[in-house]
Amino acid sequence: MDFNDTPEEAAFRAEACAFLAQHWEPLAPGERAAGGEPDTGSALEAAQSWQALKYDNGWAVLTWPEEYGGRGARAIESVIWRQEESSFRTPSTMVFGIGLGMLGPTLMAHGSDAQKKAHLERMARGDDIWCQLFSEPSAGSDLAGLRTSAVRDGSDWVINGQKIWTSGAHYSRYGMLVARTDPSVAKHDGLTYFIIDMEAAGIEIRPIKQISGSSNFNEVFFTDVRVPDSSRVGGVGEGWRVSITTLMNERASLGGGSSYGLSVDDLIRLARGLEIGGRPAIEDSAVRQRIAEFHVRLRGVEHTGNRTLTALSRGATPGPESSIGKLVTAPLGQQLASFAIELQSMAGAAIDDLGAQHAYLNAPGIRLAGGTDEIMRNILAERVLGLPPEPRADKGMPFRDIPTGAATG
Repeated sequence: MDFNDTPEEAAFRAEACAFLAQHWEPLAPGERAAGGEPDTGSALEAAQSWQALKYDNGWAVLTWPEEYGGRGARAIESVIWRQEESSFRTPSTMVFGIGLGMLGPTLMAHGSDAQKKAHLERMARGDDIWCQLFSEPSAGSDLAGLRTSAVRDGSDWVINGQKIWTSGAHYSRYGMLVARTDPSVAKHDGLTYFIIDMEAAGIEIRPIKQISGSSNFNEVFFTDVRVPDSSRVGGVGEGWRVSITTLMNERASLGGGSSYGLSVDDLIRLARGLEIGGRPAIEDSAVRQRIAEFHVRLRGVEHTGNRTLTALSRGATPGPESSIGKLVTAPLGQQLASFAIELQSMAGAAIDDLGAQHAYLNAPGIRLAGGTDEIMRNILAERVLGLPPEPRADKGMPFRDIPTGAATG
């Protein structure tokens, strides 16, 4: 691994830093960059304003082709930009991640010219926020088992069903939806992919109150929602193929392995301010050992991620590092937060100056989003280790004939 910028990368980094310094103050030592989704209208407006400014100056969608407002930059340059942006007091632009990282590339690969013209620039500028309408109550990890239906009616499709765990649906203007258009064929073959106007009649959005207190996820209900055929992405019955493009981009965008909430430095500061047996907790050998273990594991994740950066810098295709990163850091984030709460004893359940409670309660959602721990293990087992896939009893069976577990008699 080479940890140094090439001359070209160093020049790009300097250019990015100069642009950022024109508009924002750098973070103070120990200060964290803005993160998460906006919880107020003003925060959303600030994010959209910053996204538009980036777009107008060529910094919003670096790796997109120039015809769609990007620079055609290499992936490593996008990484460098994110590194530099995170060191300034910029608004969080996380709300655009699904659109820019997953749905935009899907539209470029499978959308019509009219769809690209109508949506890509507005998506890139942050004018329209997008959500991903994939998971259902009975189809999460097994996306191809979804039951939301789309029935052709003249030049329209009529959609009925339910989606769940839809991030940002409550403030999104558009969404990408996969629905079943043919239940008479195998489950992967009868799906079709659509662009959905989230303000269309028949759509009901219900935010889900999470245990952490946040409401970032939603249930979305569709009752006779009419969607024009011009909003179909790809061919009828090709929804699984189009979805794979979205999912592959999701793995890349969510698998960096940095979303574990607390850091080792947070634990060290906490341990220095607490006492165990009348002495600073940082002097306790058991505490020091636990913190050291966290440090070693996080450094391992960091250097595994550096393999991805090295591959990107050389123009190569990264390996399975993103799946490894998510599988390790998602549960590790929960363990870090749990240890911080435990270290504070009873006060850990009452005081949350460090953010440990929120990190602990938010961690299960991170372990689900973008692929559960079990899905990550299957990916690594089958595609990296070459182990045989799990048996599928429904392979080749028409979807309508797959047993649902419903009572009969």
